[in-house]
Amino acid sequence: MENHEDITSSYITTCVLNAFLSYSAVMLNCLTIYALTKLSSLLRPLKTLLLSLAVSDLGVGLMVQPSYIATLVMEMERKTENNPAYNIVFKFYAFTVNLFGYASFFGVTFLSLDGFIAVCLFLRYQELVTHKRVVAVMVSK
Repeated sequence: MENHEDITSSYITTCVLNAFLSYSAVMLNCLTIYALTKLSSLLRPLKTLLLSLAVSDLGVGLMVQPSYIATLVMEMERKTENNPAYNIVFKFYAFTVNLFGYASFFGVTFLSLDGFIAVCLFLRYQELVTHKRVVAVMVSK
Protein backbone atom coordinates (compact mmCIF):
# COMPACT_ATOMS: atom_id res chain seq x y z
CA MET A 1 0.00 0.00 0.00
CA GLU A 2 2.85 2.36 0.76
CA ASN A 3 4.23 1.88 -2.74
CA HIS A 4 0.93 2.98 -4.30
CA GLU A 5 0.87 6.11 -2.09
CA ASP A 6 4.43 6.98 -3.14
CA ILE A 7 3.52 6.67 -6.81
CA THR A 8 0.35 8.72 -6.32
CA SER A 9 2.21 11.52 -4.56
CA SER A 10 4.85 11.62 -7.30
CA TYR A 11 2.10 11.69 -9.97
CA ILE A 12 0.36 14.57 -8.21
CA THR A 13 3.64 16.48 -7.90
CA THR A 14 4.37 15.87 -11.59
CA CYS A 15 0.87 17.02 -12.60
CA VAL A 16 1.12 20.26 -10.57
CA LEU A 17 4.61 20.98 -11.88
CA ASN A 18 3.57 20.31 -15.50
CA ALA A 19 0.48 22.52 -15.13
CA PHE A 20 2.63 25.40 -13.90
CA LEU A 21 5.27 24.87 -16.59
CA SER A 22 2.62 24.52 -19.30
CA TYR A 23 1.12 27.89 -18.37
CA SER A 24 4.58 29.45 -18.27
CA ALA A 25 5.53 27.96 -21.64
CA VAL A 26 2.37 29.26 -23.30
CA MET A 27 2.60 32.77 -21.89
CA LEU A 28 6.33 33.25 -22.43
CA ASN A 29 6.33 31.81 -25.95
CA CYS A 30 3.35 34.00 -26.91
CA LEU A 31 5.31 36.97 -25.60
CA THR A 32 8.39 35.83 -27.55
CA ILE A 33 6.41 35.43 -30.78
CA TYR A 34 4.86 38.88 -30.35
CA ALA A 35 8.26 40.46 -29.64
CA LEU A 36 9.87 38.77 -32.63
CA THR A 37 7.12 39.93 -34.99
CA LYS A 38 7.59 43.53 -33.83
CA LEU A 39 11.40 43.41 -33.87
CA SER A 40 12.99 44.60 -37.11
CA SER A 41 16.68 44.72 -36.20
CA LEU A 42 17.33 40.96 -36.49
CA LEU A 43 18.38 39.31 -39.71
CA ARG A 44 15.48 37.54 -41.42
CA PRO A 45 16.98 34.02 -41.27
CA LEU A 46 17.70 34.32 -37.53
CA LYS A 47 14.24 35.72 -36.90
CA THR A 48 12.70 32.78 -38.79
CA LEU A 49 14.71 30.27 -36.76
CA LEU A 50 13.71 31.89 -33.47
CA LEU A 51 10.04 32.05 -34.49
CA SER A 52 10.12 28.38 -35.46
CA LEU A 53 11.56 27.43 -32.09
CA ALA A 54 9.03 29.57 -30.21
CA VAL A 55 6.10 28.06 -32.14
CA SER A 56 7.26 24.50 -31.49
CA ASP A 57 7.72 25.27 -27.79
CA LEU A 58 4.27 26.86 -27.74
CA GLY A 59 2.91 23.58 -29.12
CA VAL A 60 4.59 21.74 -26.26
CA GLY A 61 2.91 24.02 -23.73
CA LEU A 62 -0.50 23.89 -25.42
CA MET A 63 -0.71 20.21 -26.38
CA VAL A 64 2.02 17.97 -25.01
CA GLN A 65 2.00 18.95 -21.35
CA PRO A 66 -1.83 19.00 -20.91
CA SER A 67 -2.18 15.61 -22.59
CA TYR A 68 0.60 14.25 -20.35
CA ILE A 69 -1.28 15.53 -17.30
CA ALA A 70 -4.45 13.83 -18.58
CA THR A 71 -2.66 10.49 -19.00
CA LEU A 72 -1.20 10.72 -15.50
CA VAL A 73 -4.60 11.50 -13.99
CA MET A 74 -6.14 8.51 -15.76
CA GLU A 75 -3.29 6.30 -14.56
CA MET A 76 -3.76 7.53 -10.97
CA GLU A 77 -7.45 6.67 -11.15
CA ARG A 78 -6.46 3.28 -12.60
CA LYS A 79 -8.69 3.77 -15.63
CA THR A 80 -6.24 2.51 -18.19
CA GLU A 81 -7.25 -1.06 -18.98
CA ASN A 82 -9.69 -1.40 -21.88
CA ASN A 83 -10.46 2.31 -21.70
CA PRO A 84 -10.91 3.86 -25.16
CA ALA A 85 -10.59 7.40 -23.75
CA TYR A 86 -7.21 6.59 -22.22
CA ASN A 87 -6.04 5.01 -25.48
CA ILE A 88 -7.03 8.12 -27.45
CA VAL A 89 -5.40 10.52 -24.98
CA PHE A 90 -2.23 8.43 -24.81
CA LYS A 91 -1.97 8.18 -28.62
CA PHE A 92 -2.51 11.95 -28.90
CA TYR A 93 0.19 12.49 -26.27
CA ALA A 94 2.62 10.16 -28.06
CA PHE A 95 1.98 11.85 -31.42
CA THR A 96 2.36 15.40 -30.11
CA VAL A 97 5.43 14.66 -28.00
CA ASN A 98 7.16 13.25 -31.07
CA LEU A 99 6.00 16.06 -33.36
CA PHE A 100 6.84 19.00 -31.13
CA GLY A 101 9.80 17.32 -29.44
CA TYR A 102 11.55 16.74 -32.74
CA ALA A 103 10.60 20.22 -33.95
CA SER A 104 12.11 21.79 -30.82
CA PHE A 105 15.22 19.65 -31.02
CA PHE A 106 15.85 20.47 -34.67
CA GLY A 107 15.03 24.15 -34.05
CA VAL A 108 17.74 24.37 -31.39
CA THR A 109 20.12 22.40 -33.59
CA PHE A 110 19.59 24.67 -36.60
CA LEU A 111 19.88 27.76 -34.41
CA SER A 112 23.23 26.49 -33.11
CA LEU A 113 24.35 25.67 -36.64
CA ASP A 114 23.38 29.20 -37.72
CA GLY A 115 25.55 30.65 -34.96
CA PHE A 116 28.42 28.37 -35.92
CA ILE A 117 28.21 29.43 -39.55
CA ALA A 118 28.01 33.09 -38.54
CA VAL A 119 31.19 32.80 -36.45
CA CYS A 120 33.25 30.54 -38.71
CA LEU A 121 32.19 31.83 -42.11
CA PHE A 122 31.27 35.39 -41.23
CA LEU A 123 32.30 36.82 -44.60
CA ARG A 124 30.14 34.32 -46.53
CA TYR A 125 27.26 34.14 -44.01
CA GLN A 126 24.84 36.32 -46.00
CA GLU A 127 25.61 34.32 -49.14
CA LEU A 128 25.15 30.89 -47.50
CA VAL A 129 22.27 31.53 -45.10
CA THR A 130 19.35 33.04 -46.99
CA HIS A 131 15.77 33.39 -45.87
CA LYS A 132 14.57 31.04 -48.61
CA ARG A 133 17.00 28.32 -47.49
CA VAL A 134 16.06 28.71 -43.84
CA VAL A 135 12.35 28.42 -44.65
CA ALA A 136 13.05 25.32 -46.77
CA VAL A 137 14.96 23.71 -43.88
CA MET A 138 12.25 24.62 -41.35
CA VAL A 139 9.51 23.16 -43.56
CA SER A 140 11.49 19.98 -44.20
CA LYS A 141 12.08 19.26 -40.52
